[in-house]
Amino acid sequence: MEAPGKPGLTPTWTDSRKQLVGCSLGASRLWFTVAGGIVTEVYHPRIDIPQVRDLGFIVADGRGFWVEVKRLPAPDLSLARPGVPALQVMHRHPRFALTLRVVPDADRDVLLLEVTLEGDGDLRPYVLLAPHLGGTGLGNRAAAGRHRGRNVLWAEQGPFGLALAAVAAGQSDGCGPGSAGYVGVSDGWQDFRRNGRMAWHYRCAGPGNVALLAPLERRSTVALGIATSREAAATLAFSALARPFATAWQRQVRDWSQRLAAHGGVPAAGDPALPEALENCLAASALVLRCHQDRIYPGAMVASLSIPWGESRDDRGGYHLVWPRDLVECAGALLALGAAGEARDVLCYLIASQYADGHWSQNQWLGGKPYWDGVQLDEAAFPVLLAAALEEQDARDGIEVATMVRRALGFIIRHGPASEQDRWEEDSGVSPFTLAVCIAALVAGAGFLDQEERDTALAVADFWNTRLESWTAVQGTGLARRYDVAGYYVRVAPAEVVQERGALDRRLPIRNRAHDPGLPASEQVGLEFLQLVRFGLRLPGEPLVRDSVRIADALLRADTPRGPAWHRYNGDGYGEHPDGRPFDGAGRGRAWPLLTGERGHYALAAGEDPLPYLLAMAAMAGPFGLLPEQVWDAAPPADAEHPAGRPTGAAMPLAWAHAELVKLQASRRLGRPFDRPAPVWRRYGGRPPAPTLAVWTPWAPIRTLWRGERLCVCLPEAGVVHWGRNGWREVRDVATVPAGFGLHRALLTDAGLGSGETVELTWRGELTGWSGQEVVIGVREPGQ
Repeated sequence: MEAPGKPGLTPTWTDSRKQLVGCSLGASRLWFTVAGGIVTEVYHPRIDIPQVRDLGFIVADGRGFWVEVKRLPAPDLSLARPGVPALQVMHRHPRFALTLRVVPDADRDVLLLEVTLEGDGDLRPYVLLAPHLGGTGLGNRAAAGRHRGRNVLWAEQGPFGLALAAVAAGQSDGCGPGSAGYVGVSDGWQDFRRNGRMAWHYRCAGPGNVALLAPLERRSTVALGIATSREAAATLAFSALARPFATAWQRQVRDWSQRLAAHGGVPAAGDPALPEALENCLAASALVLRCHQDRIYPGAMVASLSIPWGESRDDRGGYHLVWPRDLVECAGALLALGAAGEARDVLCYLIASQYADGHWSQNQWLGGKPYWDGVQLDEAAFPVLLAAALEEQDARDGIEVATMVRRALGFIIRHGPASEQDRWEEDSGVSPFTLAVCIAALVAGAGFLDQEERDTALAVADFWNTRLESWTAVQGTGLARRYDVAGYYVRVAPAEVVQERGALDRRLPIRNRAHDPGLPASEQVGLEFLQLVRFGLRLPGEPLVRDSVRIADALLRADTPRGPAWHRYNGDGYGEHPDGRPFDGAGRGRAWPLLTGERGHYALAAGEDPLPYLLAMAAMAGPFGLLPEQVWDAAPPADAEHPAGRPTGAAMPLAWAHAELVKLQASRRLGRPFDRPAPVWRRYGGRPPAPTLAVWTPWAPIRTLWRGERLCVCLPEAGVVHWGRNGWREVRDVATVPAGFGLHRALLTDAGLGSGETVELTWRGELTGWSGQEVVIGVREPGQ
């Protein structure tokens, strides 16, 4: 009999605040998550395809008493050992204790659960399964039946199928006859709500938002298999059940313990006195970084095995994607953990997914298909820094990187210094963070290039470095006076700042707000400037840096009971509403533990011990050390469970946050930022170079030349630059010469111009002829 209520309620995912994520280190291509003491999203065969919404349990006596265990008070959770995803959960009730042990099968795409119910002898456990095959709750078909003489719960959609079966001690079948239904109408939960027992036995349901229910023996082992059909999934499940659960448990503990010893050694080496909570969080970070790696596409990592505010939406996108920036941040942490082979896999994946013009997608599915179509210059720069980091550690292992580096640096030079999007993907312009990453990539990547390209890359890096403050810092603003500082770096300057400094007074939109407060760029502050110190472009004691830290701490720091965390920027709207409602395209930004790590890196550079920042991050983690994207940083709403310093409904875990924790501990041991490129420090040592050369391009047409600088005109084709001084006097022509990266340059001035004088120019391309543009560049004192 088919269940009534087609197609069921609008599907959603589950709570993003994961207590654990896990996978096997064997051949299995299955990942699982846990929230609320039950299994939530299960991924297969790639890490970007969730196939199950949740797998939970009801305990009932068949006479009207029933409890869904995820609604009980917080369960007792324990791991076989820290950093090993072998989980035991105990749900307690006055009438019973339900114990679950969860591990994947190492050799099959199967998740195993050992179920033990103790207490009142009339009670029985029931398994609740909500399939979301193909990454959605729409269009699934479900059935409860028998296969090869055993009761099985089945689901199918498109190329995917799943099967759930069970065995019990002394029996071949631990699963009773089940039922399929539509969520919110005829599913198992509705059956118990209306009847107090399992009264419905619907054979099938779908297509729609479906769910499955079946009774279990009080001591049983459940196997959830996922494959290309329901029959194939059942074969996998039955195969896994042929062995004792203890075999899978012991294999998981052994494999992960060995990995932790090999690639989780950051806490042990050189600092045996770390607090236990921090050691556990570091071990969890090693686990998270491994669990976010794909098997089909080695080197690909998603941002999070969670769906932010998933209980309010069905969209699986967003965090189940590869961001080049997040990916390289995580690869750096893998290097810190000694997992150089996995970092090399990341580099190979990035080489494979680079566009011919040198950039990468803003984000993409694992196979390389773009998701959003924005372009971020830092994401073109980070892969170069990964290649340089592997080279610096003598760990590149022969991977050919020159072509990738040449393409990436060429893209940066041709499109910078302004980026279409900042690192938070919200505004275009010139960002101190993006500039720091791009300058570092130009310097660190120059060593892979020939002399012509190397000279151009270093010249552009030096020029952008000399202009950092001119483009991204302000002095004497109302905000500066309010906080008694001389000046500070802004979070993003409008792109026009390379032509006119007054652009900093223009309004810069703040996204994710119901009502944009209309702040000018000069009044928006973030922690972007800290990257200048971290990468060796500025010293921590510089007055402008210190003033920026002071104003950022005043505006962005949130002191929670768990420790300090920082907002992305003042006015941020990416987070829950003040009343606790999920982010729905608008909200109010919350504090990020990731930024606590960035602030800790600055503290280290300034001569402080960053241990308090590490401890704060660990204190904001979940029970097994998983770090959230955001924590609640205000008095919690009366009707919401948001204690200060604890995770919000944003992503958890955030792989980037775990990478930051690992690198901060590695930096603490080194006494300097772990990811500071050595060539950058050698070239700059924290100080800007002397301004000797200014670079003008058609895409970044500067209007100011500092006294003492020569002017370099870079064009996208060979040609002649026609130029003069002070109203077209002393006119002359200069032919361009190749500059590498498909560019051609002409050096114009001999550095003899004084303040107040001008340079006028136009150009003729060999292919395009005269440009029809006249450019006037004024000479000013350095720093103006």
